[in-house]
Amino acid sequence: MNAIIDRRETRAEEIRFAVRTFSLGTVLVAISSMGVVAILMGDDGPLLRRELVNAFPRAHLVADETGLEDRLQTVVAFLEAPQDGLNLPLDIRGSALQRAVWNALRDVPAGRTTTYGEVATALLLSASAQEVGAACAANVLAVAIPCHRVVKADGAIGGYRWGMQRKRKLIQRELAR
Repeated sequence: MNAIIDRRETRAEEIRFAVRTFSLGTVLVAISSMGVVAILMGDDGPLLRRELVNAFPRAHLVADETGLEDRLQTVVAFLEAPQDGLNLPLDIRGSALQRAVWNALRDVPAGRTTTYGEVATALLLSASAQEVGAACAANVLAVAIPCHRVVKADGAIGGYRWGMQRKRKLIQRELAR
């Protein structure tokens, strides 16, 4: 079962991370004392490290490929088959609106999509489709918070923090299962 830990502030703390290549490029997995705090995807490990530094500027970041091997394998397996779920605690950090959007997205089943407007309408907090899009752009937990399942009202794929090609592939994988 996936525990969710919500913490908004970025404090001075230790965050360990590891990087690996997988079928969609490169993934960086970062772990705080509370759980997985970031899953970043891209094509360049050093660029992902810089993104981690920007996301957690006060944290003491420690590369720990060996110590995180099991969790890194778990995350990579999840990225390859999101419908199987991620059995690791998440350390989710964001504003109240961001967390509301991200929690709503976690309720969208694998293989289905929703629109930015539908997510905004479903929220108890007042939000626009643009604010839902901004929350998706701020998400640092790729696939664990499934922003790839959000499309435009006309069905077009829309934007994705980790690239349109990855978004298309993630949606296609989930539809095929």
